[in-house]
Amino acid sequence: MKYSEYSVVIIGSGVAGLYSAIKILKQMALPEGLLIITKAQLGESNSMYAQGGIVGVVHQNKEDSVQLHIKDTLQAGAGLCDEDVVKGISEASDEVINDLIDIGVEFDRNEQGGINFTLEAAHSVRRILHSGGDATGAGITNALKKLVIENDNITIQENSIATELLIDSDNVCKGVIIYNELTGEHEIVYTSALILATGGVGQVYKYTTNPDCATGDGVALAYNAGAIVQDMEFIQFHPTALALSENDKNRFLISEAVRGEGAKLLNSKGVEFMSNYHDKRELAPRDIVARAIFSEMKNENSSNVYLNASIIDHAKLWNRFPTISKRCREKGLDISKKPIPVAPAAHYTMGGIKATIEGKTSIRGLYAIGEVASTGLHGANRLASNSLLECVVCAYLLADYLSFANLTVPKKIDESIKLIIEKYSEPLSDEEYNITLLKQNLKNIMWNNVGIIRSEDSLNIAKNEVLKLINNFKRDRKCFNIEEYEYRNMLTIALLIIEGALNRKESRGAHTRIDYKQTNDKVLHTELLNRSERMLVNVK
Repeated sequence: MKYSEYSVVIIGSGVAGLYSAIKILKQMALPEGLLIITKAQLGESNSMYAQGGIVGVVHQNKEDSVQLHIKDTLQAGAGLCDEDVVKGISEASDEVINDLIDIGVEFDRNEQGGINFTLEAAHSVRRILHSGGDATGAGITNALKKLVIENDNITIQENSIATELLIDSDNVCKGVIIYNELTGEHEIVYTSALILATGGVGQVYKYTTNPDCATGDGVALAYNAGAIVQDMEFIQFHPTALALSENDKNRFLISEAVRGEGAKLLNSKGVEFMSNYHDKRELAPRDIVARAIFSEMKNENSSNVYLNASIIDHAKLWNRFPTISKRCREKGLDISKKPIPVAPAAHYTMGGIKATIEGKTSIRGLYAIGEVASTGLHGANRLASNSLLECVVCAYLLADYLSFANLTVPKKIDESIKLIIEKYSEPLSDEEYNITLLKQNLKNIMWNNVGIIRSEDSLNIAKNEVLKLINNFKRDRKCFNIEEYEYRNMLTIALLIIEGALNRKESRGAHTRIDYKQTNDKVLHTELLNRSERMLVNVK
């Protein structure tokens, strides 16, 4: 197989991956260079489609404070947040947000030239910065993409998927095997620092706001390599995704900021209902709003509820939410005149690879940042717009950490890695699979049994069905194409979510079991141990 060597390898090209590349190269010279591997095109990620904004506890906002942001985050996280991590990320937000501004990210400003802050659910003050109205993710991503493309020290490899991490007998990551779709070949990349920034897992569900690339690749890679993952049962279902048809699987996000600006939720009879569920009504935490909508849909036997944004000043509505207004107009819906049909959809995973605030995992030389990582910031329920902040702060801190590391590409590869590489020379099994159909079957299983409301029975049904799919997929190490690798990763992710949900015998935040009561007590994380322990779960 072809092989190459880089001082740093980043897998994924959303905000976390792009920003870490920029900051690492600003901090140090890399003798072997830096490689970004991306499954699709540079920048295609959950980050690109983030609408609402990014949290910033910045000096320009006199109403806010780190203490207030910590309080809001902890309250939303339902007792599972790591308070030290929350504090560290909040305290770093001013420096990092201003760094983004310095490198070219343009946040929306008022007539006086000051930053425009908006409000989202469970925030006690306006502290959300936005760009392009409701295109914040695209604004940040495109600014970072430009810098990455212009940097001669960064090599970009698109249309390639990481298939296996190279971990030696001392539990050190020495590189990765990738499949290059353009050449149809597997390649070996050796490195001393491998950063996973692969994003989320939303595509394991029938309805999701995530793009097609969000198949949980990084979590599956790390788990299969022996890393600890945690809290996989906590999947956040965004309450308001555009639901014009039951056949629309990838659903366009209707930002929480629309409710922050005053939009109201209506049931199928046109009646406001959120006052029946929470005193903050539309601005209750996401898990509560999602369950409320789910309950109304069930009671009314309807496939959606409605979000009435027409009560917002029309000029403000179009100026503040140009992307949402345009997309709805393209679908024949004028949101200034008619309510928007919405329903919950899988949106964000609070769990992932267990990582420190600097991205360190349980495997030396392997780092995880962004949605693929579980740092303890989000707890059991992510506070709106904290995710983009986590991406940039952890990337920033990881660059600082690596600046003190010895980034010499490993020259000696032990027998365990040689055995992994040899497996890729073996011929593929001759089974043929309809991956589109298999993926859809898995998505239905997860949506119907491991969705917004769960139970022991539904989770065991899902586990048995997923295990059948795993046993019927006769690919060991090597797959035929990117789609097969994605499906294999999705099977791993589905089983991790199910196992976490079975072993968390309570309802907490985004994890709701009808056989257990909701609680917000201080608890510990659910760790899912490595593949050699095959699904052994330990709450520690």
